[in-house]
Amino acid sequence: MTFPKRFPDRDAVAAVRAEAEQLEAGATDDSATRRLAGRVMARRDMGKLVFLDLVDRSGRIQLICPTERTGEPSLQVDELEVLARIRAPLPDTFHGIEDVELRYRKRYLDLLMSEESRDEAIKRARMVSAIRAYLDGEGFLEVETPILQPRYGGGFAEPFVTRSELLDAELYLRIADELYLKRLIVGGLEKVYELSKDFRNESYSYKHSPEFTQIEWYEAYADYKDTAARLKELVRRAAEGSIGGTKTTFRSHDVDLAQWQEVRFTEALDAHGVWTRDEAELRAKLTEAGVDISSDRSWAQLADHAYSHFVEPELIQPTIVCDWPIELSPFARTTDDDETLVERFEAVVSGMEIANAFSELNDSEEQQQRFAMQESERPARHGSAREGHDPRRDPLPGSAHAQVTRR
Repeated sequence: MTFPKRFPDRDAVAAVRAEAEQLEAGATDDSATRRLAGRVMARRDMGKLVFLDLVDRSGRIQLICPTERTGEPSLQVDELEVLARIRAPLPDTFHGIEDVELRYRKRYLDLLMSEESRDEAIKRARMVSAIRAYLDGEGFLEVETPILQPRYGGGFAEPFVTRSELLDAELYLRIADELYLKRLIVGGLEKVYELSKDFRNESYSYKHSPEFTQIEWYEAYADYKDTAARLKELVRRAAEGSIGGTKTTFRSHDVDLAQWQEVRFTEALDAHGVWTRDEAELRAKLTEAGVDISSDRSWAQLADHAYSHFVEPELIQPTIVCDWPIELSPFARTTDDDETLVERFEAVVSGMEIANAFSELNDSEEQQQRFAMQESERPARHGSAREGHDPRRDPLPGSAHAQVTRR
């Protein structure tokens, strides 16, 4: 049997189904014919009736060959052509793939069998398009920076290491785009972004993946308040572009991605009775609360642990946590009213950080002093190995000015 190599001029299943749903049960529209292609996912023989479920990227529709109809929107078949044949049986077409491990290892089967998985893939693509459309419309330039780097930076994480035989040198898969994007700002491009793959040699969880996609943007002549406003608008546009609105459910929580609240870091910890700048006092408070602080070597790590343990999990509705201690972000600009705090924020939804940003230092002398402060913290920082600790919050050179992560 010879199969055709092309099948042009196809209609989308969803469009044909929408037409059929306008008809009354049992009615037939003979005014036009439609040409569909997809996968036959199910067959039901009912005496002289044969029903086939045809699925393409847009949806599913029932095909029937006789004149008798059911209440299901259907397409009455005049001609049926087999475009290809499968040799291995598909999984149970009713229950889909129930083995979670198999779903993860064979995503193509999951996409084939699950309309929900296909829908999620389409939503993701639309979200990316919406993000690009928003930033392009705001005058940002989309750029590409090196994935293989001679020195990795922009975050504190274990890199993947490879080797260039030509250069006889080790190279690293980037853990962030920050350092190269900042060079473009220095070069005068003023507003740039990159939607990129980044890599961190770390464990898997619902928050982390060794390979992940993130958006980073940098903007001259703006501070963290401008970036927070831009983030809110970007999230709103991304939600509307992908799901058609801003209300959704994430990790069993109903959230509205257009309704944001704001709280200072110090206020958030104080609400739980764990804000103090005295290291011994903070250590005692956390110990009394049953928090394992055995791996926390400094006040900065204790404060970070207090935040991740008490505050972040309870922030369900979209929240901007702003004005962080300088010890946690030594390369951010200090706030106007308190030199111990810096102009940094994290955005949290359903107990998970989705973005972080800060106002960059533009005083080279002060920056050098901050480098020295960070260097003094290095032994304590590298000693941290507690379970669940997010090293991206440790003092590090160059947290992204505006970074939205989808991991």
